[in-house]
Amino acid sequence: MKILYLECAMGAAGDMLLGALLELLPDKAAFLAQMNQLGLPGVSIAAEPAEKCGVHGTRIHVHIHGEEEQPADVVPASGPALPHAHAHNHDHDHAHQHDHMHAHEHMHAHVHRGMADIQSLLDSLPLPPQVRQDAEAVYQLIAAAESQAHACSIEQIHFHEVGALDAVADITGVCLALSILAPERILASPVAVGNGHVHCAHGILPVPAPATALLLQNIPSYAGEMSGELCTPTGAALLRHFVDDFSSQPLMRCH
Repeated sequence: MKILYLECAMGAAGDMLLGALLELLPDKAAFLAQMNQLGLPGVSIAAEPAEKCGVHGTRIHVHIHGEEEQPADVVPASGPALPHAHAHNHDHDHAHQHDHMHAHEHMHAHVHRGMADIQSLLDSLPLPPQVRQDAEAVYQLIAAAESQAHACSIEQIHFHEVGALDAVADITGVCLALSILAPERILASPVAVGNGHVHCAHGILPVPAPATALLLQNIPSYAGEMSGELCTPTGAALLRHFVDDFSSQPLMRCH
């Protein structure tokens, strides 16, 4: 049986999962070319070798109109700004994820996308049907968690253009990579979430952030010794959607 095992001792984030899966693919260049030909507006994706603590891995770069993964703002359709968790780029193997909660502070013309816009965008991409369905399901999990955390409807959640496209790229990339790898089962270790607090425009929030905590319900997780926020909402949603079971690594032969 072909099993994919995800070690989440340093948490999980969309870009980190994408970097890890990229290293397992038989043709990295072809995969990146396919991602860059999807037609995500203004999006370009690149990968480069990276080293952290002496361990080599892959760093994923997502640029939107030349801008790399700036913090994503989520605002309600009307009313005051809502904070939103967003993952920054990190090496996939020994990375520290930091979800920063940012309020929408710019009143000039920014494009925001609601869930209907995200759905329409995903439907327009030239993806295999199952990949599209997986990406839509993961994004729905994130939106549902954010809306519950902020006590508003999914329709009231709007994503800043850069952050929304960044998340779509990460989520779509992970879904596409998994379709190529085609594991029969996906297993993962209990998830490290970090500990302490995260500072945001509205004050100080505990780790894990509210949306992450909601997405990790009934999934084994622990704080660990690392201070900071290790698991992002995107990472938690991808784990929730794809992982069949959370446990210690079973007896297996690595390839």
